[in-house]
Amino acid sequence: MGVVTPFPTAGGQQPSQVGFDRAELTRILDLYGRMVAAGHWRDYSVSFDRDAAVFCAYRRAAERPEYRIEKRPALRNRQGMWALVGEAGAILRRGHELGPVLAPVERKLMKLVAE
Repeated sequence: MGVVTPFPTAGGQQPSQVGFDRAELTRILDLYGRMVAAGHWRDYSVSFDRDAAVFCAYRRAAERPEYRIEKRPALRNRQGMWALVGEAGAILRRGHELGPVLAPVERKLMKLVAE
């Protein structure tokens, strides 16, 4: 009764969509909550595709996202599966772990609180 059997994938291929696990999403939403409390972000969106899971943070809902946090498992063995993408679409930071990728945003939060 306590055994969970996953759905089989077609032909043993990769899963149909990429997602965040609980620890990753907790880390991202913690940062989001602190930025909202500082008055910097107001909205977010989450997208799960076949190739990537993307968390977007907005200053206002009608604008482009200020930051996109992307998880692309296909790049795990190369540049790293995590990427922080800026508003203009430039990749600001890429890495194998989530913490160092979020560091530029957390430093910005420190400056906001200090002012």
